[in-house]
Amino acid sequence: MKDLIYSNRVYELRKSYGISQDQMAADLDISRRTISKIENGEQNPSLDMVYRIAAYFNLLIPDVFPLAKEIHLASCEECIKK
Repeated sequence: MKDLIYSNRVYELRKSYGISQDQMAADLDISRRTISKIENGEQNPSLDMVYRIAAYFNLLIPDVFPLAKEIHLASCEECIKK
């Protein structure tokens, strides 16, 4: 099971706005693969990217990236040790 920091609504929002991954990637100046990984939960976006994606949809960050219900404590403890 992969570590989940938060869930996201990027795929849902992108589809509801009728925007392709290619178009969103071009608008945000990132790769289409990055959009795909964020949508699928394979990659957590940087704080800057979280802000940019929320602004792209003209939404607040929590509306796009609600906190996950499950945060793995082992991951949190590992982050604290760093």
